Amino acid sequence: MSRKILAAVEASSLKSEVPSFEIGDTVDVHTRILEGEKERVQIFNGVVIAKSGAGSREMFVVRRIVAGEGVERKFPIHSPKIAKVEVKRSGVSRRAKLYYLRDRTGKSTRLREKRDDVATGTAGEKGAGKKAARKPAAAKT
Repeated sequence: MSRKILAAVEASSLKSEVPSFEIGDTVDVHTRILEGEKERVQIFNGVVIAKSGAGSREMFVVRRIVAGEGVERKFPIHSPKIAKVEVKRSGVSRRAKLYYLRDRTGKSTRLREKRDDVATGTAGEKGAGKKAARKPAAAKT
């Protein structure tokens, strides 16, 4: 019974349009900041290295390098302080958490870019590379 009540209360605080991004994506997080009476938007740019939680407690961690020093910031997805999340670049990741990027510096922190060959229709097809373009060998009889 109490779970139903908690779910109803939690549903009221969820955003209707949740931004779609994945681990390894380079994103711009637009955050609303109050300075006295004025409100402005500050942009935090970096790579999403982790996602955690569920429902209204869902969070994501963004990492970037500032003046040679790594800076990580954790954002709640459903917070009203988050104006929007823009995906700038999609990276290939084979892990759920990219904490290994903390130990890396320079070019080794870059992830391979996810390629979308939607126009040609070869994205995700097995054997869509050079081998598929070759002619089959003649059968020996």
